[in-house]
Amino acid sequence: MISKSGQSARPLRSCDEDFDPERSDRPVVALRLDFSDYEAEVPRHQHRQGQLILALHGAVTCTAANGLWIVPPDCGIWIPGGVPHSNQVTPNARLTYLFVEPDAAALPGKCCTLSVSPMLREMILRLADVSGSYAPDDHIGRLVRVLLDELALMPQERLELPVSGHPKIAMIAAALTAEPGDRRTLGEWAAHVAMSERSLKRLMVQETGLTFGRWRRQLHLTIALRELASGATVQRVSSELGYESPTAFIVMFKKALGATPTRYLAT
Repeated sequence: MISKSGQSARPLRSCDEDFDPERSDRPVVALRLDFSDYEAEVPRHQHRQGQLILALHGAVTCTAANGLWIVPPDCGIWIPGGVPHSNQVTPNARLTYLFVEPDAAALPGKCCTLSVSPMLREMILRLADVSGSYAPDDHIGRLVRVLLDELALMPQERLELPVSGHPKIAMIAAALTAEPGDRRTLGEWAAHVAMSERSLKRLMVQETGLTFGRWRRQLHLTIALRELASGATVQRVSSELGYESPTAFIVMFKKALGATPTRYLAT
């Protein structure tokens, strides 16, 4: 559920109607939300259906299943049914939620970020305009079948930041999230958490699946995508992340995601 700013939690709204997707008899439901009207943080919750969170503008960060995902424009995060998750959105976010009944399509069995093609995006937006029921063989029913086929073909993006409940890894993660420009080396962090460098190196891979350097790069990408999508400049983001110049930040971003920040976030 999402709550209006200053109000108690209530079901999601589509257009001007209260709507609870859990009670829908439709195999797929799409809802639009403008977060200028809603709280920026959605507490931990779960749905019976699978959920695709599609960012039309701004960005949303989702925490689920020992990972953190950033959803910039023209991407979506897929959350299988029954997976607890929480969302944090930028103030300028406009999102569409797509709820999919279990076994309605061959979709991933774990959380992931999906690229969303322009055609799929338009089909989801068209479905969000449907307020009533639809039959399997009517126009909207046929649209839904194609939509699900296309959704199942969308490629996954590498935008997950693994998180860990281990107290020493969590301590480092909290410190770097608060001060992402902190450039301490692995050895310096090891001394900070009273471990040997070798032990911390092994623990980081064991807990996150990534080396410390790769994990910190993923953290920087997560923060950068969130801030850039909310309107921050490349210069400001590169400075906050501790890069020597905007050019150095752009090189890192392009190497990781295949495009410069401007091209990647172009709508």
